[in-house]
Amino acid sequence: MSESPPLKASSRRVDEALAALGVDYEIRNHESSARSAEEAAATVGCPVGQIVKSLIFRGTESDRTVLAVASGGNRVNEKALAALLGEKIQRADADFVRRQTGYAIGGVPPLAHVHEPVVFIDRDLMAYDTVWAAAGTPNSVVRLKTADLERITAGQIADIKKL
Repeated sequence: MSESPPLKASSRRVDEALAALGVDYEIRNHESSARSAEEAAATVGCPVGQIVKSLIFRGTESDRTVLAVASGGNRVNEKALAALLGEKIQRADADFVRRQTGYAIGGVPPLAHVHEPVVFIDRDLMAYDTVWAAAGTPNSVVRLKTADLERITAGQIADIKKL
């Protein structure tokens, strides 16, 4: 289910993927940007920890796409992420992110990517029944049940926050 105004193409792709998966969700478009976790939390009226940050990394040996699904208030421990992957990683540049996911940085959702990434989910997100993630643009967010987030991403729940 989506609110007006009409969804942009990248948000429609998220909407269609979620509808096909049969999960309960809500996409919201906003005038203001939800590019940062703090902006998204203020926009939807939830704690920053309930916001999903979708961060893309690149395996330095395999060139695999790695998606770190982090709680909004957390930074990702790149060494822990690399250990989970089994190889060194680096932050992906904007071109790699667009090519691999089909989305621009700031609007990357945790699903419906051009190339399926290896996914690791921040254990801290599991403290919430629902979370809010980017829905394809910096001005759109999607509400998902945390259990659905785990299922639809096939992500591994892990301790990936930087202490």
